[in-house]
Amino acid sequence: MTGKNTYAVVQAEDEIAAIGMAVGAGWAGLRAMTATSGPGLSLMTEYAGLAYYSEVPVVIWDIQRVGPSTGLPTRTAQADLTEIYFLSHGDTQHIMLFPGSVNECFDFGWKAFDIAERMQAPVFVLSDLDLGMNLWMSNPFEYPDRPMDRGKVLWEEDITRLNGEWSRYLDVDGDGIPFRTIPGNKHPRGGYFNRGTGHDENARYTEDPEVWERMMNRLRKKYETARTFLPEPVLRSKDGAKAGIIAFGSSDPAVQEAQDDLEKAGMPLDYLRVRAIPFNQLVEKYIQDHSEIFVVEMNRDGQLCQILTINYPAYAERFKSAAHADGMPLTARWIRETILALKENENG
Repeated sequence: MTGKNTYAVVQAEDEIAAIGMAVGAGWAGLRAMTATSGPGLSLMTEYAGLAYYSEVPVVIWDIQRVGPSTGLPTRTAQADLTEIYFLSHGDTQHIMLFPGSVNECFDFGWKAFDIAERMQAPVFVLSDLDLGMNLWMSNPFEYPDRPMDRGKVLWEEDITRLNGEWSRYLDVDGDGIPFRTIPGNKHPRGGYFNRGTGHDENARYTEDPEVWERMMNRLRKKYETARTFLPEPVLRSKDGAKAGIIAFGSSDPAVQEAQDDLEKAGMPLDYLRVRAIPFNQLVEKYIQDHSEIFVVEMNRDGQLCQILTINYPAYAERFKSAAHADGMPLTARWIRETILALKENENG
């Protein structure tokens, strides 16, 4: 409206400072993000835990590449899943988004902010060097046609309507998400003390064991609520398929080509591309509906397969890991031959 810039780009001295600035901006009511790769995430761990427990929205983009250490800094991988899934300390659960194309990178760019503010939590977007550095053809980007979702923010008139009675960390709606105010709120009861240490519903310091457990259980409830706000998985079906593939991210074109090749070879498989953690309920239904699941990914240890097993232990025997990491994008040929070999070993 004013014609002036309403954004700032700051070059921090290191990853610790970068996420510290982003968390501080998020607390101040700004939409803030920072970007890094796997080693940088290691340095961001403590601040990620602070944002998770003090419930500050922030977005972190991870352009995954080959590790450990500095690995192959110009090569691609999908090997930071378990790092982020277990990032920080104590009982921490993070929201993760998995764009599979340049267009989805654009879409998840603004959706990540909506989710972070709605959930009052860090949101990690896992791209990779294949998407981040190579040239891609894409459709024109579609700009959002809806207002920003700021989540549960109380403004002066809201606090007045509540007669000044509100608590920063109190769950009043049963979804695990409390209300917050933003610095600059002029209502006398608008302020609170933001804490990364043990606190009660009123943001008061406490070491009471019952309060601690109650607060942690609320955060778990909030994580469950997140399932309904995250991008749903994408299903690509084949007639007669009894088994399926699960994959994510930039391997999508290669998986689709391999799926078509396998159908021609007499092995029709359905394909589900997951786009977020925590998993949508459609993921569990897909697993229930298929007797065998080939989990395709660009890492050595089958990290998505591990996380699926943790989340759905009753179906662990259905998961077959098709994991490979040499620094190059997965090919349809490798996916096809690996799935055929896994099937042959199973039958042989």
